[in-house]
Amino acid sequence: MKIKALVPVRSGSTRVPNKNIRPFADSTLLDIKIQQLLRVPSLDGIVVNSNDDEMLQMASKYDGVELAKRDEGFASNTVSMTDVFENMAENFPGDVVVYCAVTYPLFGPETIEKVIAEYLQRGVQHDSVAPVSRIKQFLYHEKKPLNFDPMKFPRSQDLPVIVALHWGAPVIARDLMIERKNPIGANPHLYELTETEALDVDTLFDFEVAEHLYRKNPPR
Repeated sequence: MKIKALVPVRSGSTRVPNKNIRPFADSTLLDIKIQQLLRVPSLDGIVVNSNDDEMLQMASKYDGVELAKRDEGFASNTVSMTDVFENMAENFPGDVVVYCAVTYPLFGPETIEKVIAEYLQRGVQHDSVAPVSRIKQFLYHEKKPLNFDPMKFPRSQDLPVIVALHWGAPVIARDLMIERKNPIGANPHLYELTETEALDVDTLFDFEVAEHLYRKNPPR
């Protein structure tokens, strides 16, 4: 059974232009993620999947990193993510996918190794591992309270446990990812992250905060 990391990167980021390869803490998010994954003992390989030749060229300088050129049709801002996930899994040369978005620079090698260990030790009731973080906020949906009664306002710590999914390193069998068209199974084990590990670079603000925290204390 070959366990490999799948690193998805594409051109066309809108909120933070070129965020995958723009300067970040004297490096780039792509370089940092590959370097982190090279320090994960359980991995049998790293596959960088991209439509962008520059990103693929950057990844090619690392020994052992495999490249998968993505068709431009699966890299647009309008294509369904289910189609993208299915396509990436179909072009993945391994048995188990560790899906590692580069936008989680604080999700380091030790945590990735722990997530993989959870997958290998899971019982029959869990078909994948999904990294998550708790949300303790008062939420509205379509102008209505989603997780609290405004007539009996609770303390924030007493809100129901709701978790957010993160793409730092969900783990799933390649065949199941193709079948489900996403990296999360029907009954995943939820692996809870710290607030720092869960920081996803989606906006320029996220980028600057993550860069500051990374410089201060790069993950092991």
